Amino acid sequence: MVLNISAVLLFGAASALAVKTKSAGGGSAIVLFLFGFFVAGTGAYEPIHNLVQTSAEALSALGK
Repeated sequence: MVLNISAVLLFGAASALAVKTKSAGGGSAIVLFLFGFFVAGTGAYEPIHNLVQTSAEALSALGK
């Protein structure tokens, strides 16, 4: 079974959790940056989207 989740939904939920738990580490900063990036859809969308997609594919390949 394949489950597709929108990056905006995923990072939005992670951002809400980071704010709710008041975590202030480097990981939460990255999550909040990525959420803002995907929502804004700036001109840097393509390179960052490719990086996130490649990372997701690499993590997926580790599970095989």
